[in-house]
Amino acid sequence: MAREATEMLIAAVTPELPDTKTIRLEWPERFDPDFKTGQFITVFWPDAPGYKRAYSLSSCALDRGFYEVTIKREGRMGTRIVDWAKPGDKLGVLPPAGKFLPVYEPDKHLVCLAGGSGVTPFRGFVREATRRQLETKITVLYSVRTTNDIIFEHEFRELAQQNTNVNFYVTCTRLHEEDCWTGRRGRITADWVREQVHDMSNTIFYACGPNPLVEFAEDIVLRELGVPKPQMKTEKWG
Repeated sequence: MAREATEMLIAAVTPELPDTKTIRLEWPERFDPDFKTGQFITVFWPDAPGYKRAYSLSSCALDRGFYEVTIKREGRMGTRIVDWAKPGDKLGVLPPAGKFLPVYEPDKHLVCLAGGSGVTPFRGFVREATRRQLETKITVLYSVRTTNDIIFEHEFRELAQQNTNVNFYVTCTRLHEEDCWTGRRGRITADWVREQVHDMSNTIFYACGPNPLVEFAEDIVLRELGVPKPQMKTEKWG
């Protein structure tokens, strides 16, 4: 059965990077959907209903009254939204779907591997865990080209201060030697991931982003670290 679309007002457009914006979609009156953190919504412009694109929610299930998606200027839909979407515009929205869900159990450790805009659903993971004061440990390992490409840096670091079970680490892959970055450089590696894990059997790995990034993460986790496949969840973006 086809899922029914809902037309939603764009309530706010927040620049995150020069090519990335967070879009807040306001729920219509008496709209109160049941959904889970980590799911995605599918959006389309009312004047082009045949062309749809799915985006991971960067808000969490505790955020009521709106959805937020964080979109990079990529492809036809991403380019139109980043360059032209403004408050007062409307988008058609299909209900949340997907199984890229955080396992919020006290003894679990969620290790989240992300590159670029693939970090967006992990904002929702950390938001919900922090607001609910959960004991679940969450570690975000985030690969970007330069320090100018870090999405939600301030919020992640603020949440990590509020929640001692959260760690947020960034590695930069394309910095010049003279750049004054004291953090980690280079790609995500098996050794770096292994350093974060203290109980492999209770660790669940998540990877989100473009196909090459997710496949690279799968190779590290499943092949190099030898983690059983049921302990890894992925969300690929074509």
